[in-house]
Parts: sequence; structure tokens; C-alpha cells
Amino acid sequence: MPGDRLTREDRRRIAAWLGDGLTFSEIARRLNRSKSTVTREVARNGGPDNYRADYAHHLTRLRARRPKPRPLPAVPIASDAYGRDPKTVYAFQERLAEVVIATGSPRMVARVLSCLCTTDAGSLTSAELVRRLQVSPAAVSTAVRWAENQGLIVREHEARGRQRYTVDRNIGHRSILVSVRSNELLAELSREGAAILGPDTPAGIRLDKLGTFLALISRDLEESLERRVREVFGD
Repeated sequence: MPGDRLTREDRRRIAAWLGDGLTFSEIARRLNRSKSTVTREVARNGGPDNYRADYAHHLTRLRARRPKPRPLPAVPIASDAYGRDPKTVYAFQERLAEVVIATGSPRMVARVLSCLCTTDAGSLTSAELVRRLQVSPAAVSTAVRWAENQGLIVREHEARGRQRYTVDRNIGHRSILVSVRSNELLAELSREGAAILGPDTPAGIRLDKLGTFLALISRDLEESLERRVREVFGD
């Protein structure tokens, strides 16, 4: 299969086939390209109703000329009070962030949490996070707001308006509890859907069983969480 780079002729064919009412899948098959390539091409250049081949080709060439900003890598701490190798700690911090990202957290949130978890104090100011992660203050602000709303970190106000963020001691418990609450909401919605569709219909029966299953799993998981929190943290 050829690369994702489309030619002017490819774009003219896309425009013509869109006019004929072909689906993205069919267009991709005819071009011998991936469906995602066609979908991105059309979405970023006006959508199915306003796609223009020559204009799309012109915009693509302009985008290619723009210098692409390169994100700076995070900065390992210069020294460690416990004699740990900063580069080894930094490598672990990056690996931890990647795993957190894989669980569904936004990338910047994962990097902030990883950074906080690998500090002995468990807390950093906004300025320290900006310096360590080599990102903008706005990026840190957005990430910590998300994490704070999820109950994963705590914001503290210091002198001169400085903000300090502390990773919650029960971060593992809280992150799983968020998933439990989501399952409970989905269970409630599934049962509502079963009533709407009819409890004796195939769709209604399916949704009712899903709701029952999620409610039971959520209850078992929450009970187990509370027991383990008391065992580990003594609360």
C-alpha cells in the first residue's frame, strides 16, 4: 500500500467520489489507501460537503512549509538527597507516565502525576512543574485542573499567589473509584434504557442484564477498595 501522502490527482478523485456519494471506506479502497487517511484529509479540508481538491492540495502544501515545534524533553533533577541516580529516576518517571497514559489519562496529566509521584515531598509548585516538564504554564494549569477535579491531587495556596500541588496519598484508590462511579452511572443508564425499549424485548433484556452486571461489579469493587485502603493506609 502506498504512503499516506496524497497527490493532487488523488484529491480530485476524492472530490469526485464524494460528489457521487461514495463512503470513505469505498474511496479508500479505490485509492488503495487507509480509511483514516481519507477521513483525515476530508475532515481537515472542509468536510464532505465543502471539500475542494485544489484548495485542499494548496492548504496541505502550506502546512508542510510551517516549522513544526518540537516539545522539549523533561529535565531530570540535578541531584538527589538520597544518592539516587537522577537519570535512572527520570527514566522511571517517563515509563510511569506512559503506563498512566495507556490507562486513558491525558498525556500531560500523566506526566504531571508521574512527576509528583517521584518526588519525596509528593508536591511541586506550578513553576517547578513547568521547569521539570519543560512545558508552558498553560499546559500545566490545564493538567492540574483535570487531576484536581478527579481528586488525584490537592491544590495549596502559598504566599504571593503561588500554587502548590500535592499528589493525593490515596491516588490509586481514588483513580479506581472514578471508574466505579462511571460504571454505576452506566448501570443506571442501562436500566433506564431497558425500561424505554421494553423489558421483554431483546434490546431491553440485553440492557437490563448489562445494568445488573455493572451494578454488581461496582458494588463488589467498592467494598474491596474500602477494605484494602484500611489495610494499607490504616484509614
